[in-house]
Amino acid sequence: MNLKKRPIVVGIGEILWDMLPTGRQAGGAPINFVYHAAALGAKGYAISAVGNDTDGDDILFELNKNKINHIISRTSYPTGKVLVELKNGIPSYNIVENVAWDYIPYSPEAEKIIRKADAVCFGTLASRNLHSRNTIIHLLNETQKNAIKFFDVNLRNNYYSPQIIDNFLHLANVFKINDDEITQIQHIFNLTGSNDDICLSLLKKYHLKYLIFTAGEKYSVIYSNDEISRLPTPKVNVIDTVGAGDAFSGAFIYSILTGKTLTQAHHDAVRISAFVCTFSGAWPKYSSDMKGQNNE
Repeated sequence: MNLKKRPIVVGIGEILWDMLPTGRQAGGAPINFVYHAAALGAKGYAISAVGNDTDGDDILFELNKNKINHIISRTSYPTGKVLVELKNGIPSYNIVENVAWDYIPYSPEAEKIIRKADAVCFGTLASRNLHSRNTIIHLLNETQKNAIKFFDVNLRNNYYSPQIIDNFLHLANVFKINDDEITQIQHIFNLTGSNDDICLSLLKKYHLKYLIFTAGEKYSVIYSNDEISRLPTPKVNVIDTVGAGDAFSGAFIYSILTGKTLTQAHHDAVRISAFVCTFSGAWPKYSSDMKGQNNE
């Protein structure tokens, strides 16, 4: 990749309002991913859908304010919301169903951006409805040969199936799971052994470039065919962990796209993720100092 080029990073999937105890915050895992990559210097695009309602107007305002380009369709369904409860800073989610991002349409504009993208992020949640799932698969099949296809499994409620996960793993070249999800993945794929064994088995089976495993406040590991990077999670004053995993993902991919090694990119991801935990919500404002550290 030409490192002088500003990388293009795209998130396809849910865009919504996280209804936090402290107020609402714009969110959705693929869009959070784009927010953090864009805050660090990428050119970010969100592909999703919102309703023809005030909530939809407000989300578009937030995207524009944060310089996130977007191809957001307006639908007759309401803009998505997630009711978030926090216990000791750890979120639980009540995800409203039958909302706009369940009906993301395919569009030539979205395909045009996907064909230029250096990285695309997607997950299982927006595929709970066949309409959006078909759009996501269609767009993923239009990516550049060398593009990063980042699958954050993001298991929520019963909004996934073994077939969806397997299909997306075949489309992806980067896979991210956490310490809660790995138990479900182990059961789905009938895997045995330690977490390391499971991650390395998936890396090999699906010919992945990277597999990212995060274990919350304990540690994270990034696996590739050539090396394994294992880092402890920094100790910070946690306000909440909403969007911390997405920040990790966005920072890691941005760093990889701008020429850093796996280990360097992992350090960036850990630092940015910890930074997000010290704020409420998934979209904290970046200081020039935070951005500058990623360019070192």
